[in-house]
Amino acid sequence: MNKARKPLKLLLAVPMLWVSAFTFSASPALAQDAAAGEKKASMCIGCHGIPRYQASFPEVYKVPLISGQGAKYVATALAAYKRGERKHPTMRAIAASLSDQDMADLSAFYEKHGASSVKTVADAAPAAPPADVAALLTKGACASCHGANFNKPIDGAYPKIAGQYNDYLFAALRAYGTDGNPNVGRTNPVMGAQVRQFKRAELKAMADYLSTLAGDMHTVPLNRFR
Repeated sequence: MNKARKPLKLLLAVPMLWVSAFTFSASPALAQDAAAGEKKASMCIGCHGIPRYQASFPEVYKVPLISGQGAKYVATALAAYKRGERKHPTMRAIAASLSDQDMADLSAFYEKHGASSVKTVADAAPAAPPADVAALLTKGACASCHGANFNKPIDGAYPKIAGQYNDYLFAALRAYGTDGNPNVGRTNPVMGAQVRQFKRAELKAMADYLSTLAGDMHTVPLNRFR
């Protein structure tokens, strides 16, 4: 019995990843042009340029904050949508229309988007979570990849998650544990194994806590929506 469990234990011991190195093949380094990315962002701002904009399909939750997110992660996520490893229909369609250069430019744009108007987040560790949530975060080894304050990942391919919308975080976590749904799901063996060790209520508790933390991500509203 113990021998049969070893592979699973080893897999669960891997730090919590939002984008697995096993499913991400980096393209050759491309020059990033944030100015070009701004011109290409017209397809993004209709959702990501409206504060607290809520999607209704395939699930109801606020679209994620991406201004201030790391460029490498944005490009990684877009590539995952394009390959079908993330199944969100709208994002898959948009990503399918993008070249590697488009993704590089958009990533550079969103990493710096509105940074001058946002107060820099202190590097100090966040307030301690409730004991039950702290135990869950430790079990998932979340800080091992997302950083001690969940805002400075150890590698750019991992996202900043501090201050992200709680309903989006909860939906993303659930997606890693969803199989057989044509519109919802994320193919990632490491995150899939991590998510399956938690109950839904536990995933929600972690998402709720992470959303309360100070972070670099924000929404830069379009003028007509102000």
